Amino acid sequence: MKTTIIWFLFTTAHIVSTVPVNTVISNSSEDLVTVPRFIKFPDGEGNLHDVDLEAPVDQKLLDEINRNPANNLYLLYTRRNPTFPQMLVNKNDNSIFNSNFNPRVPTVVIVHGWFSNQDSDINSVVTNACLRREDVNVIVMDWSRLANSNYVTATTGVPAVGRGLGQFLAFLNSVTGAHFTQMHLVGFCLGAHVVGYAGRELEGRVARVTGLSPAGPLWNYNSDRLNPNDAIYVEAIHTNSGNTIGGLGIGSDVANADFYVNGGVSQPDCKTNICSHNKSWRYFADTVFYNDIIGTECISSWQITMDICNGTRLHMGNNDLKKWGSGRFRANTKRRYPF
Repeated sequence: MKTTIIWFLFTTAHIVSTVPVNTVISNSSEDLVTVPRFIKFPDGEGNLHDVDLEAPVDQKLLDEINRNPANNLYLLYTRRNPTFPQMLVNKNDNSIFNSNFNPRVPTVVIVHGWFSNQDSDINSVVTNACLRREDVNVIVMDWSRLANSNYVTATTGVPAVGRGLGQFLAFLNSVTGAHFTQMHLVGFCLGAHVVGYAGRELEGRVARVTGLSPAGPLWNYNSDRLNPNDAIYVEAIHTNSGNTIGGLGIGSDVANADFYVNGGVSQPDCKTNICSHNKSWRYFADTVFYNDIIGTECISSWQITMDICNGTRLHMGNNDLKKWGSGRFRANTKRRYPF
């Protein structure tokens, strides 16, 4: 018997010693989670890439981005040009006056995630939903110059990219009179933290910031992450929470209202984390047009997991610029569109 116990303890110790060292990334004891140094993270097309969370940053690229936020591209879509965008250029008045930009209608800004660009699916899906719903300016921001670098470099450069977006929106406001209270900034994955920083650059004056499955790795303890002060109303939609192995989204509350869709971990009809992660922008596009997903307020992660929330109800997503709510919510969907 003693021999068996000694062998078990030795074997267990050996196994533990060979497991990669993990880093705790949660800022809440309720959502404690560890993430290994080496992970796989998807690009905008759903292809997985190997990521070293301790990789050196490309300082030369970061210095360039910091010096010149004009590396961001701003592509305008309206009902007059729903398919072919017009380029808007920061500090170039003519690029605005010669475009279809209308300061009298709301403006929606869409920001893609890591290893993505203006052609990523989120942009066309959300743009089409917004233009079908109402007459708006949709501005797709392409920050692929930085987003296509290694994950650590892209993460480190998010504040500069967000600051550039904020400066561009301030320019729009000064040139056209477009009100910040008519602006809704929507970001996916790393883009969720970009729009948060843009709202911060504008001192929280924009009407809404929406984070779609905000990126988790390197962000749970990051002071630059999306937070409730980034806009008049900040909302986060969690579909692949980082409190699970391989979860791609952040594992904690970051907004005025945090929606954990179908529990926030995995989504119906999804067999991979990538699929669940990407469902965030598909759900959001659905709510813009149909406004059909409603969350119920919860008082704990246990209630969210067990689907026993019984608090106040709040519509998730949508295009309401005067929307307000606070708390954590569970929202359930159907398996197929419309959700």
